[in-house]
Amino acid sequence: MSDDVENESVASLEDDATEAFDDRSEAERQRDDYLDALQRLQADFENYRKRVTRSSDDAAARAAGDIIAKLLPVLDAFDYAQAHFADAQSDEATALAQARSLMLDALKREGLERIDEVDASFDPQIHDAVAHAEGDETSSGPIVDDVLRAGYRWKGVVLRPAMVKVKG
Repeated sequence: MSDDVENESVASLEDDATEAFDDRSEAERQRDDYLDALQRLQADFENYRKRVTRSSDDAAARAAGDIIAKLLPVLDAFDYAQAHFADAQSDEATALAQARSLMLDALKREGLERIDEVDASFDPQIHDAVAHAEGDETSSGPIVDDVLRAGYRWKGVVLRPAMVKVKG
């Protein structure tokens, strides 16, 4: 009889050990599931943070581009005034040239590029041809003969194409 009691006791201990092991395995599985869920949540949050930062930067760049586009008539006025006073040696003409230069330099440092190259190959992406002049037949394609109004590019995006006279 003592063997029966002893066998029951051992069986009971084995059952308790198996149950404790199963509980521990379940707890480890839950821990692993929670850890996986946390890691996915962290990755999702990091992606969200990057997306929001990128979106914010894009919105700021678009807003800056809109402001620059609104300043283009001011730059045109500076260009026309400088062309008008090109031969004048007055203090006003000098001040005008300095103010124009300061504004263009400040905008250039921020990412504004002026499109006003003469004798460049005509590119319909950055040039708007409004006049045509006969040119020599040996050229490889149309070239810019004269820039009637400068164009501008803001951080690689054309805000306004240059108005040009094309030759060829």
